Amino acid sequence: MKKIYLICALSFGLHMQAQEAKMAKGVTQYNDLAYVDATQTYLKVANKGYKSKELFQKLGDSYYFNANLKEANKWYAELFNLNEQVESEYYYRYSQTLKAIEDYKKADQILDKFHELSVSDIRGNLYKQQKDYKKIIDANSGRYEVKTTGVNTSQSDYGTAFFGDEVVFSTSRDSIGFAKIQTKWTNQAFTNFYVSNRTDDNDLANPKRFSKVINSKFHEDTPVFTKDLKTVYFTRNNFIDGKVGKDDKQIINLKLYKAILKDGKWGNVMELPFNNDSYSVAHPALSPDEKTLYFASNMPGTKGQSDIFKVSILGENQYSKPENLLGGINTEARETFPFITKDNELYFASDGHQGLGGLDVFITKIKSDGTIGKIVNLGAPINGSMDDFAFIIDNITRKGYFSSNRVGGKGRDDIYSFIENKPLILDCESELTGIVTDKETGNILPGSLVSLFDEKFNLISKMTADDRAAYKFMVSCGRKYYVRAEKTDYDTNEQSVTIPESETKKDVPLVIAKKIKEIKIGTDLAKTLNIKMIYFDLDKFNIRKDAQADLAKIVEIMKEYPTMRVDVRSHTDSRQTNAYNDRLSNARAKSTIAWLVKNGITKERLSGKGYGETQLVNHCADDVDCSEEEHQLNRRSEFIILRM
Repeated sequence: MKKIYLICALSFGLHMQAQEAKMAKGVTQYNDLAYVDATQTYLKVANKGYKSKELFQKLGDSYYFNANLKEANKWYAELFNLNEQVESEYYYRYSQTLKAIEDYKKADQILDKFHELSVSDIRGNLYKQQKDYKKIIDANSGRYEVKTTGVNTSQSDYGTAFFGDEVVFSTSRDSIGFAKIQTKWTNQAFTNFYVSNRTDDNDLANPKRFSKVINSKFHEDTPVFTKDLKTVYFTRNNFIDGKVGKDDKQIINLKLYKAILKDGKWGNVMELPFNNDSYSVAHPALSPDEKTLYFASNMPGTKGQSDIFKVSILGENQYSKPENLLGGINTEARETFPFITKDNELYFASDGHQGLGGLDVFITKIKSDGTIGKIVNLGAPINGSMDDFAFIIDNITRKGYFSSNRVGGKGRDDIYSFIENKPLILDCESELTGIVTDKETGNILPGSLVSLFDEKFNLISKMTADDRAAYKFMVSCGRKYYVRAEKTDYDTNEQSVTIPESETKKDVPLVIAKKIKEIKIGTDLAKTLNIKMIYFDLDKFNIRKDAQADLAKIVEIMKEYPTMRVDVRSHTDSRQTNAYNDRLSNARAKSTIAWLVKNGITKERLSGKGYGETQLVNHCADDVDCSEEEHQLNRRSEFIILRM
């Protein structure tokens, strides 16, 4: 393939300061009100050798969501060393952290287990799910009538662009030189722009050179014109005003240029400001409103050999910072030759997504909020076993052109015309909405950061919840997503959601808990530190090892506040006699206090008793039929602050 397609030459803070401004509104309030950093408390407990599943999950997650994967690995390793049952998601997170420390063998073992536990999850089963790609492509095939065009030569002809009733394309038929740029275009002729008429049967005829000003002694290819046909963006080698630019390896990369039509002549050729001698920028495409420019590049931040990027057009030669296109389009391979239709459909070429061979052409929908829909292979006969690329289509006539180096062509690359007889039905759009609230108070949390990920955990979009704490994303029906809420001083919460087919709206409320916990007289530290109950063996009152990590949290808080006094209250369910439950709960309360005293808390700071079944939190009294979960709500331990 001799065209010049782009090839790669190549929160959640861990320490939160006390909110003194909130605390110090007066001496009385200062004494009655304080804040606890739960994560720091967990860290102190873990560093003293205490172990529990919840403890290591919390610590691992705090580092994982802060992108500190090496530190997260330490705590996830401790979690898995407990040999307790954990949710499948922790297998995936652990595998990611193992890769971060380059333990790929163990990462693969953990991913095998992840796949076993979550056979439908694309991250664990991606290669197996891709085995049926041929069947999917076959279902999309047979929708086009494809013919060769009359402009093809024995050289390279490719990269078409609509220019009113004409088509501009790139060709090496009359090149005046040869390039020897490492292995990219060794001894291949340079290309220039030609323009051709479009015939009634969608052929191309009467080709002629396009513009002496735009055509240079180096490569030009893949132009795109504004609707008024007075501005063109195009790809050229790093060459302007007679000067050639090279990177530190003496490679002449690709750049994007712009030219203006004035008084019937093209001129004022200028390079775009986000070009760079060190990488290539190529193959421009314009959004329907001409406010966004898409292109391919291997600039820093590229996921693969080349990615599709976009910039906002802000004014005369003014552009926003390039953004890597999100939504799962870009892979570790090549994504290139973007084209945007009037209906905001994005066509592009890729050899990273599953195809028939070489570069294949794919389609997706750019939604109203900028997110990307399902990515679909166009199928045969557009795609084949060789390279197929540079696809353009007229939305109204459903006619267009693409380029290919397929067997049977006239030259190295040829231009083919097509008529689309049956358009693809892309996935329906649905609104994914919700409100972000505080777990403890139920209050709304405006300003929360909400992020949307696809089933492969590629970031699709992110937004800030509005003044009603509401968020909204446009998503595709029938697909799985992950939605994540974050806010300063709060733990990150992430939920999976599958959008039903044909459902136009899906509501997913997001609840997040404070990381910096407010405590005062009357606060139950068990609720603050997420201690549901202190576990004892059946009918026993000795402190079990798995309860000690929770009690250690209480010790750390009381050490942090040396004047704090706590009342320990033990409760049972109703499934014994009143007298028995009173004795058992009293013994457990005393055992709990004794453990706290043994671990550094003076006895004078502690009080407590057992309440048996006298303070049930639900209807599960004697002789009432209740589930085990309902009974468990009554079997609880409380640590009530009596004094700060």
